[in-house]
Amino acid sequence: MSAPVPAGPATAPDDVPTGNTYDKYASSNPVERKLMAGFFAALDASLPHTSPERILEVGVGEGEVTARLAQRWPDATFCGLDLPDPELAGHWDGKGFAPLFGDITTLPFPDDTFDLVLAIEVLEHVPFPELALAELARVARRDLVVSVPREPIWCAANLARGKYVRDLGNTPGHINHWGKKAFADLVGRRFHVRSVRSPFPWTMVAASVRD
Repeated sequence: MSAPVPAGPATAPDDVPTGNTYDKYASSNPVERKLMAGFFAALDASLPHTSPERILEVGVGEGEVTARLAQRWPDATFCGLDLPDPELAGHWDGKGFAPLFGDITTLPFPDDTFDLVLAIEVLEHVPFPELALAELARVARRDLVVSVPREPIWCAANLARGKYVRDLGNTPGHINHWGKKAFADLVGRRFHVRSVRSPFPWTMVAASVRD
């Protein structure tokens, strides 16, 4: 995997919620593994057909998505960004890239830097999602893939497995809640929506930069 795109140091505000840091990618639970297989199948189908040269993942998490993209496009240049979290950063060792710390609403990159921008399981944590999408539109020059939990299915699924009962199934850190159409409409305010997929229990939108 090639080196990340250079950028200056960036920090995130102290009051931005990091949200749930449960590593669903490494789960050995057979149900969760089946759900993740559906999620990755939807992701693969949402990616652009034209090979990108520069890829940004905002909210890189454990680095699993970027590692998957690197297998698909080994010649691309990758950059990952996430909020400051030393424990999370420990997952990045050995992945072949060094993500930056930063904030999705003030990305430290010039306009039109990346052919492909991803924000996977991010916008549900962001206090101002429209501002975040405006930043993603600013740094993207071609394609976008974003995903969020699909409500109210997500909360119902949590309750069904006895999780976050006091919060009616809402995962800690999830401050925004969208159904499939509402999320697609939100993305469509800044981008041209190409496809909307529903790997249970998520919504995934593939879009392109408006002309």
